[in-house]
This record gives sequence, C-alpha cells and structure tokens, in this order.
Amino acid sequence: MRSNYPSCRTTALCLVASGLILFDTKPLCAQENADVEQSAARLIESATPVIDRGLVYLASEQQADGSFASSGFGRNVAVVGLAGMAFLSNGSTPDRGPYGKEVSLCVDYLLKHTQESGFIVEQGSAIHGPMYGHGFATLFLAEVYGMSPRDDLRDKLSKSVGLIVNCQNDEGGWRYQPRPLDADVSVTICQIMALRAARNAGLYVPAETIDRSLEYVKRCQNPDGGFGYTTQDRTSLFPRSAAGVVALYSAGVYEGDEIERGIEYLLRENPDVRNLATQGHFFYGHYYAVQAMWLSGGDRWQRWYPSVRDILVERQRPDGSWLDTSGPQYAAAMACIILQMPNNMVPIFQR
Repeated sequence: MRSNYPSCRTTALCLVASGLILFDTKPLCAQENADVEQSAARLIESATPVIDRGLVYLASEQQADGSFASSGFGRNVAVVGLAGMAFLSNGSTPDRGPYGKEVSLCVDYLLKHTQESGFIVEQGSAIHGPMYGHGFATLFLAEVYGMSPRDDLRDKLSKSVGLIVNCQNDEGGWRYQPRPLDADVSVTICQIMALRAARNAGLYVPAETIDRSLEYVKRCQNPDGGFGYTTQDRTSLFPRSAAGVVALYSAGVYEGDEIERGIEYLLRENPDVRNLATQGHFFYGHYYAVQAMWLSGGDRWQRWYPSVRDILVERQRPDGSWLDTSGPQYAAAMACIILQMPNNMVPIFQR
C-alpha cells in the first residue's frame, strides 16, 4: 500500500512557504489537480502490488552503510541515488514514512562518498563514466535538501553543484570525467537535472550555465526530432532522444518546435516494450521517456504509460526485482520510478 505520510510535494510546498525552496513550475488549478490525481490513480492501480514488491526488494537489498550490495554496481552512487528516488516517489522522506530509514541511509552513503572537491564517487564501483553517478547522486541530494537533518548536507551539496558548473565544457555539456573536455547528451542530461533540482532547492546555479547547456542540447537534435549522442555523432536513437527531450524540459523549455519534434520522434520510434530482454538501455530510455510523456500530458501520456506499465508488471521476478545487465538493484530502482511517475510526489518530476 502506498504511503499515507505527507508527500514530497507537500513537504516541498511547505518549504516554499518558508522561503527555503523555489520551484520553477507552472501551478495547476484545483480542478486540474483533481483531474490529474484521479487519472493517475486509475493508471497506477494495477501496478500498486508490483511497486510494493519492488520497494520491499530494494529495501531488503540495502546494506548497513546505505549501499545496495556488498560489492559491485550496487555500491555505485548512481544506484544509491536512484533507489533513494524510488523511495521518495512512494512518499517517504528522510526518517519519515515506510522507507524513511532507507532514504536516510541513502543520504548517509552519498555524503560519506562526497570528496572535498564535491565529487560524489565510490572508487571501488566507479564505472568508466563516473559523472553519471555524480549527476544522479546530486539530483537525489538536491531533492531531499531541506528534508534531512544532516548538518553537512548543504555544504557538500553546494560543492557537488559547483563541481558540475566548473566542469562544463566549451560546448556547454559534460562527459564521463569531472573535467571540461568533451561532452555528450547522455551525461549532460544527468547534470542538467541535478542543476535544475538544486536551483529549485534554492542553491545558486549561474543562469549562463543553464543557457549554455540548453544550446548544446539543441545542437544535438536532428531534423527527425531525435538526438545524436554528440554534436559529431548525429545518429538518433530512442534512449538518448528521450533524455534529450527531458533535458529541454529541465532547462525550462516547455513548448515549441524542439519539444514537439522530440515527442513525435519518441512516439514514432518507441521500441516494442515486449522485447525487454533484447533492448539496450531499456530502463534508462524509459526512465526518461516516461518523464517526457508525463510532462507532455494529455492523450500522449494516457497511451504511453500503460504500455510500459504492463510489461514491467509482467516481467517482475518473484523476489520483486527485474533483470538488467547493470544489476537487479538498478533495474528495480528504475522500474519503481517509472511505475510511480503518476504519484507526482517528487518535485523534479512534477508537471
């Protein structure tokens, strides 16, 4: 059963009133809110038992230090940040709600692995692109900022945001390492979402940084509406294109030609969700695609969500996990975020 505790949205709005957080979102009228909530409840109803099993699985995998495995990818800061986002999406916050303890352990783990420079990384589990992990970890910490009693959260989060700002390259993007050398759309969107969350939480992010990142993402979009991996690699593919659309939304572009062409590309190119086992980056692609369609709303969302919901419901394993080459904890975190998008509880995902 989903949490009856105050949602992240409620908590965040209380912080807005106190002057701690400023959200850059368009308010919905009371009737629109009611319509969204009723529609969301209908769409998510059949997935609720699956979500509950997924969250129970994630909680059972969490180690005493806050990671999600004793070794390997489950200790990667990206997995910890994403698992934390999955718990937030259910309505838990640090030390509050059914998964409040787990959320707090995620915070503890990420702050413990924040270097003096602000770089969030666990060296033993760092993959070839540690800025991915840094982006997801910073995003999660920005979402819980103001909710956690940790005294060192603001200082370490500020340094982590500053590292992102300082590592932006001349094109306006980011790449695998915390150095301003090259860039790609995939890593860039991780940093844009982290910066957006930090800015919403009241931390300083230079407007120039956002503007330059937006221009980089726009340059990566192709005439077909999809996105190339870099400004040189122009091949449009579904996962990176879903990320590209969300990058536009996160940078403040809510409508216009770029958004419309990007959404239409996703609607055209959506891979058959029945081929879950054979698709590369399935969870990554649909993590971004479900955000894009949620933000787009209307009939597009109403048609999109059930297709991915049904395959995730079907493919959940008996222990509550899902299969992915990056590990079951990563897959479970992503699946739970995707399935819980209609909950509308995490500020960065809200319309």
